[in-house]
Amino acid sequence: MKLDGIKAYCKNPKNQSTVNVGLFIILIISFHYIYLGWQALDYWPIKNAIYKLMVWSVNMVYSQSCWVLDHIFRIDITTYSPQRMIAALNREGSWARVFIAPECASLKQWLHWIFLMVLFPGPWKHKLWYIPVGLVIVEWTNVTRICGVLLMQILWPNINIQLAGSNINTFQLAHDYIFKVFFYFIIFLMWVLWVEKFKNKTTKTQKK
Repeated sequence: MKLDGIKAYCKNPKNQSTVNVGLFIILIISFHYIYLGWQALDYWPIKNAIYKLMVWSVNMVYSQSCWVLDHIFRIDITTYSPQRMIAALNREGSWARVFIAPECASLKQWLHWIFLMVLFPGPWKHKLWYIPVGLVIVEWTNVTRICGVLLMQILWPNINIQLAGSNINTFQLAHDYIFKVFFYFIIFLMWVLWVEKFKNKTTKTQKK
């Protein structure tokens, strides 16, 4: 398809849903590889600032997760603050554990959300408040993820599934599959809300 044909396709109102989804996928995948490349460069040139932000983010999600598990789920948890570990007895009397490493902080998803919203079309008068609201939702989605990983280990400690020739235990199922998908599903839902409630409405208003 020639460049003019691509432009015409993108401008056709009938194709807007396809174009929006395509742009969303491109931005999500692009940032993933941009972030991996930046990570390989040790976050040059703001390495110290990023490391400080990681520590702050880890401490925050750790304390929030402990509060939710203790006050909402009423789980008798044991905490190891220097290692940022949360542990609790499972249904069989052994220990379920979650260790909150720097990679478990919300930093990457925060940057993912900012990158997506800054580059995706839409009115800036709404972006200025929608982006910060999204960051808060991303943070509490991460808290939900961490609590969910521990709760699954407490309730179903002996899950063992064969997947692609590998044994998947409860922790791997929760951490690598269920809640990782859940995390990006929430980002996708926030993006859908943006498109339907703000971008599309603004476009329709401009055409009147």
